[in-house]
Amino acid sequence: QVQLVESGGGLVQPGGSLRLSCAASGRFFRINAMGWYRQAPGKQRELVAKITSGGSTNYADSVKGRFTISRDNAKNTVYLQMNSLKPEDTAAYYCNVEYGHYISGDPQSSWGQGTQVTVSS
Repeated sequence: QVQLVESGGGLVQPGGSLRLSCAASGRFFRINAMGWYRQAPGKQRELVAKITSGGSTNYADSVKGRFTISRDNAKNTVYLQMNSLKPEDTAAYYCNVEYGHYISGDPQSSWGQGTQVTVSS
């Protein structure tokens, strides 16, 4: 099982920036894709950004050009740099990690506990 610890959320004014971090620990064969999702009140959870083990990325159209996902494989950590934040970015942000089981290698997935991002003046 992989445990995820997220940090970096908070309150920021429109146009501001925040950087989220998510560190993975535990036993696993290999970490594959790492991603960030968000869920606003009354809405479904949606993909924000995802990065593969090879460094390929994809983003939700609503954040392209403003958010950047990156990872540090040595630290098993994924980051989300969020710039030019808008009120509609307000949501709980969740880290997700896809990895291979440490014995079988079977694909597994873990979620972080979530970190709140509030964009408001």
